[in-house]
Amino acid sequence: QINFVACQLFALLAAFWFRIYLSPSHASSAVRHAFATLFGIYFAVFCFGWYSIHLFVLVMMNYGIMNMASIPNIHRYSFVVAMGYLTLCHISRIYIFHYGILTTDFSGPLMIITQKITTLACQLHDGIGRQAEELTAEQNRLAVKSRPSLLEYLSYLLNFMSIIAGPCSNYKDYIAFIEGRHVHMKLLEVNWKQKGYDRLPDPSPTGAVMYKLCITLVSLILFLTLTKNFPMAYIIDNEFLDKTPFLSRLGYLYVVTQAAKPKYYFAWTLADAVNNAAGYGFSGVDERGTFRWDLLSNLNIWNIETATSFKMYIENWNIQTAAWLKRVCYDRAPWYPTALTFILSALWHGIYPGYYFTFLTGILITLAARAIRSNCRHYFLSPVPLKIAYDIITWAITQLAVCYTVAPFVMLAVEPTIKFYKSVYFHMHILSILVLLLLPIRPQTHSGRRAQNQAMLNSIKSK
Repeated sequence: QINFVACQLFALLAAFWFRIYLSPSHASSAVRHAFATLFGIYFAVFCFGWYSIHLFVLVMMNYGIMNMASIPNIHRYSFVVAMGYLTLCHISRIYIFHYGILTTDFSGPLMIITQKITTLACQLHDGIGRQAEELTAEQNRLAVKSRPSLLEYLSYLLNFMSIIAGPCSNYKDYIAFIEGRHVHMKLLEVNWKQKGYDRLPDPSPTGAVMYKLCITLVSLILFLTLTKNFPMAYIIDNEFLDKTPFLSRLGYLYVVTQAAKPKYYFAWTLADAVNNAAGYGFSGVDERGTFRWDLLSNLNIWNIETATSFKMYIENWNIQTAAWLKRVCYDRAPWYPTALTFILSALWHGIYPGYYFTFLTGILITLAARAIRSNCRHYFLSPVPLKIAYDIITWAITQLAVCYTVAPFVMLAVEPTIKFYKSVYFHMHILSILVLLLLPIRPQTHSGRRAQNQAMLNSIKSK
């Protein structure tokens, strides 16, 4: 943890230096690629020692696949090799280290690199191996038309801004950033003359970085004061279970889940700030004319804490991983895209049994929540007091459903997970099954989604 914080703070300083002294106007793309790659390799070796060899082995294996595999199969081979290697490393953590977290735990960076490898392979397949009319609007926008050079490939996967904690970004966005087109492309989407500008503005990330650093500081304080004082293990303590009523146990479950969040808020927001400090992450201008630096943001804390649906919560938590799952699995799955996406998410996180309890429970609750929303929500949209009451109730249910779902993710093992679910009478599982049995389900077929996406693409083309 000390190495992680030290590297990220050093990466923050390096990012400011990179943006000022190695900006596209001062240095060539090759120099920027080389600097980002070498510093990334240095950080990996500093943090993980000889374990960092796993990162480099996976990167080079998939570079070989990218250059030798046929385009129709490049995304399949890359996916199997990257996920297979990651899974083998996850297995070693259980059978070699017995559920322990290594002081030099390299699995986090390996997970991010796996995301990037599979993202690039899919987008390369889209750009070279498929026709434009076969792609969704997003796939068409992100498609990569030619294989990257070795330097570009290494820079994308190992750059110092994301080697430690991510996030995963799209290859075309990263290359545009290195080449100095990243901000310019987003600014051209706005009619600045209509807003009274005679030339394009020059957005600075400093304000966004300072704001995110404040969030990291608050998150760090909360982590140091709350997380150790409210351990998840206490919810299965025998004395606690014997003396605490059911509703009080649910309330405490919410508290311990809240106490577990600050470390994620800290790590992801700091990683976002590092990328912004380097000048990467500009996402455009909002309706109020404010420059936005959230292209790489991994979470929206306000939307998480006020979520009124399971879907809304998931969409605002670990945003870049959710986007990766959508692009490499959900949009490409021939059947059962929701179930396959949850299973891939569990496999990517590791092979601890708790992960599979969490994601399999997540499938059930997601389907039940979708059924309730499609069948009931329209009855509560007006008048305003009824809508407010509906939002309050759905907020409480959503937060409790999330707590119920993620508890095994923290506990990891089978025995404490079963003990926890028994202590709360499997109530969310039972309610979800009843909902799915009693309410009609109106699923959107995969072909239906593809038709909608194609219609959107045709509309864009016609404009």
